[in-house]
Amino acid sequence: MQAQPGEFNSNEQPPAPDYSLAKNWSGLPFREDAADVIPSAETWKNDSLKEVDVFFIYPTMYMSGKTWNADLSNKKLNKKIDKKPIRYQASVFNESCRVYAPRYRQSAIKAFFTLEGEGKKSLAFAYNDVKQAFQYYLDHYNHGRPIIIASHSQGTYHARRLLAEFFDGTKLNKQLVCAYAVGFAINDTMFTKLKPCEDKNQTDCYVTWASFRQGYQPLVTELAGNICVNPISWNRDTVAIDKTKSIGGILLNFNKSYPTGAQIHKHYLWVKTKIPFVRGFTNMHVADYNLFWFDIRKNVKERIDSYKATNNQLGKN
Repeated sequence: MQAQPGEFNSNEQPPAPDYSLAKNWSGLPFREDAADVIPSAETWKNDSLKEVDVFFIYPTMYMSGKTWNADLSNKKLNKKIDKKPIRYQASVFNESCRVYAPRYRQSAIKAFFTLEGEGKKSLAFAYNDVKQAFQYYLDHYNHGRPIIIASHSQGTYHARRLLAEFFDGTKLNKQLVCAYAVGFAINDTMFTKLKPCEDKNQTDCYVTWASFRQGYQPLVTELAGNICVNPISWNRDTVAIDKTKSIGGILLNFNKSYPTGAQIHKHYLWVKTKIPFVRGFTNMHVADYNLFWFDIRKNVKERIDSYKATNNQLGKN
């Protein structure tokens, strides 16, 4: 593994992506890609029939390299992104939404250990790609359609800023169904108008959580802020939700679900699960989506139905 240079220099980073090119999107509607996987019990719904879009920002998959920020010509990294977060996270939205997942020059994991120094500069550089991709999406794909913003980990670090700039008290806010901004700290002071969701049907709001094994108390974590929503009950109370109330999560097999219990504790989530491999973790960050995959999938439909009920008509452009 190669270590990042000590000093961040934007001129030394890989070239910027052109979002008019399909190759610079990991997930894109009306083509076959990793975001299209579904359980065998379901029938694929054509993207032309879906009335809502999801803009998905994937987590850190770039561990180390010659530059602070990832090179989008790195085929090995792109394949890793497609096979993991796009397949197992972005796919949760494909039953109800057209999936847009831009490739971006994400920061290496090292950036999160120097958030007040060079890492902060690298992350700001990465965010500029996310912003440019979203603006391209708005200008060329959206056509006034309702939007879900979804993200994980580094993706949520960027989604926080995207939500603040594009949706918090703006005209575009009326198009926001919900934001699933998972796996990185969100505090209620980050937004002026945008609020956390209080139930499963609320729209124009956001949900967030950070997952840890039941009983484990992290001393310090950047993964959790002062807001947490339980992804089974979809509210913010601290009542323990038994696994019998969960539809289930997945590991690698989309045809086998594992019910998961969850309880909000000190603004993060205590999780009880039998998902193999994951159940042995104390920090379940990597599985924030997997743990509640079917619960999220159902909730996306519920919020879209609620949005439709309170808005005149959804377009299919």
